[in-house]
Amino acid sequence: MKIGIDARFWNETGVGRYIQNLVANIIIFDKANEYILFVRSQDLEKVQLFTKDSRFRCVTADIPWHSLKEQTQLTSIIKEQRVDLMHFPYFSVPISFNGPFIITIHDLILHHFPTGEASTLFLPLYYAKWFGYKLVIASAARRALHVLTVSNATKDEIVDHLGIKNEKISVIHEGVDRQLSSASLKSQTTKPEKYFLHVGNVYPHKDPKVLVDAFSKLNDETVSLIFVGKQDHFMKKLEEYVRKKQVKNILFKGFVPDLELANMYRNALATVVSSKMEGFGLPAVEAMINKCLVVSSDIPSLREVTKGNALFFKQGDVEGLGQLLLTLAKDEQNKYASQKIDAEKVAREYSWEKMAKETITQYEGCNRIRQNK
Repeated sequence: MKIGIDARFWNETGVGRYIQNLVANIIIFDKANEYILFVRSQDLEKVQLFTKDSRFRCVTADIPWHSLKEQTQLTSIIKEQRVDLMHFPYFSVPISFNGPFIITIHDLILHHFPTGEASTLFLPLYYAKWFGYKLVIASAARRALHVLTVSNATKDEIVDHLGIKNEKISVIHEGVDRQLSSASLKSQTTKPEKYFLHVGNVYPHKDPKVLVDAFSKLNDETVSLIFVGKQDHFMKKLEEYVRKKQVKNILFKGFVPDLELANMYRNALATVVSSKMEGFGLPAVEAMINKCLVVSSDIPSLREVTKGNALFFKQGDVEGLGQLLLTLAKDEQNKYASQKIDAEKVAREYSWEKMAKETITQYEGCNRIRQNK
């Protein structure tokens, strides 16, 4: 087959990491198929150096996602390459695209949190785009030869909200980058001696204010809270919230390279995931593989992915989370050491290699469906 992959998200967090690891492992495990990667011009050289394989070719697609151009121009760019199968690793599939394709749906968070707070757009424009999102994702899921998703919790959401049959959906878990599970790491930066860690973006559905409010109840100047993640609009809003609340010992580190992030996981009192909803919850798995305790809101995807190896609190419960943080801050006996070991074993079950192999299998299954039509 000649398989196309929409790689316009290459340099983004989340989906970008998914695409990079998928491609890296396809190079290793798929020697039979050719691949066309549709990339932005700003990423072209980087992706070409990344692949360095005669079976891979890059095609420029300077089409913004979630845009009118995506719906009107991306289809023609893909059709020019005459791919046998297209993989859209995100829900943004042009309604006009009528070729065979497979889609990855990471979550349905926007179905549950359609608020203007989750966007920098003017409110009426945001709601117009939200309506467009629902139209596009429902159409894509219905027309796809197969749907991939990253957890059983998200699969249930797709069945319930998009009306897709169980047998058309395959759950393929994400993995942990090798740099984040390296055996020997040295500290590269000075950190507070005792700290809690939050990793990733702070979009409204992550509910970071619950974490800030719970941390403020500690009233212990020897303990800090560190936010690691892109310094975007939402991180700046959170910083402003912290200043207004006058909460001390909260640090914003911005982007941190993987090796140093692994070191931060290993030295944290716990990694806190306070989300209202997650598709997979990769920071929890990254923490677990580094023997870092996870404190998590009690939501289906995080129960599933951690296999119960976390300290759970009711989502949105500031008092309950605050009590957990206080308990851990005063834990001098390291009484959760055995849970950290169990959690690491669970985390090692997730790998990008496994994800890529299972995805290639789905490509082959879609090819059989395509040939039988």
